[in-house]
Amino acid sequence: MKPEPLLLPERHELIFKQLHAEGRVLAAALARQLHVTEDTIRRDLRDLAAAGLCQKVYGGAVRMPPGPEAGTLVQRMERGQDGKSRLAAAAVKLVAPGSTIFLDAGSSNLAVAEALPVAPVTVLTNAPSIAARLLDRPHVDLIMIGGRIRQSLGGSVGATAMRELELIHPDLYFIGACGVDVQAGVTAVDYEEAEFKRRLAAHSKATAVVATGSKIGAVASYHVLPISQLTHLIVEAETGVDVAEAYAAAGTRLLRAGA
Repeated sequence: MKPEPLLLPERHELIFKQLHAEGRVLAAALARQLHVTEDTIRRDLRDLAAAGLCQKVYGGAVRMPPGPEAGTLVQRMERGQDGKSRLAAAAVKLVAPGSTIFLDAGSSNLAVAEALPVAPVTVLTNAPSIAARLLDRPHVDLIMIGGRIRQSLGGSVGATAMRELELIHPDLYFIGACGVDVQAGVTAVDYEEAEFKRRLAAHSKATAVVATGSKIGAVASYHVLPISQLTHLIVEAETGVDVAEAYAAAGTRLLRAGA
C-alpha cells in the first residue's frame, strides 16, 4: 500500500532535518523518498531557501554556509594581518616580472600590494588605498581605474570604471572576493561590484583569489564566477585536506600559504 503523503510543513521539516544531518539533499532522491514529484520538491527547496534555511543548487540544496566577513574596509584591514601577509607572500609567487596585474579593492589584496617583489610589473587598481601603497615603488608602473569611490567597498566600480575596463586585459586579476564556496563560487556583497568583477574576470588571462579562512565556504548575495573559472585559489596553511581537495576537484589550482 502506498504510504500517506506528508503535508507541506511535514515535508519541510523532514527536508530540513536531512539537510542538517547530511549537509546536502538531492531533489530526485527526495522525490522518491517522499513519493512526490521532483517539481514538488523543487518548490519545497525554493520555500526553504527563501526562508534562509538552505541554499538551493542545481539538482538539490545544501546547508546554508557561513556569511561573508562583515565590517568596513578599514575594519577588515585591521583583522588577521599576519595571516593575510602569509597569504600574500604565497600569492605574489604568481606574479611574473614584466606582467600586468589588477589588484581589486580589498584588505587581502592590499597585503598583496605590500608583498610585491622588487621587479618590473604593471599594476592596475580601482582602490586608492592600494595605489597609495605603491606610489613609492619605482619598479611599479601604476595605473588607477577612476570614477566615484564607493567608500564602503574602498574602490571604484561605477560607470566610469566599467568603461575603462574595456581598454585593459590583465595577465592576472586578483579578485576581491567576499565569499568562496565550492557550490556557489566566488561571490560579492554588492550588485554593481559583482558586475564589475565579472566583466574584469572576462577580460583577464587568469584570475586569483586570496582567501582567508572566513571566506572559505562563505556565500555573499551576488555571483561573480564559478570555481571552475577561477584559475588560482590561495588558502591558509591550516586549510583541511578534504576542503582543499573539494576546491581542486571543482577546477581551480590551489596554493597554500607557506608552501
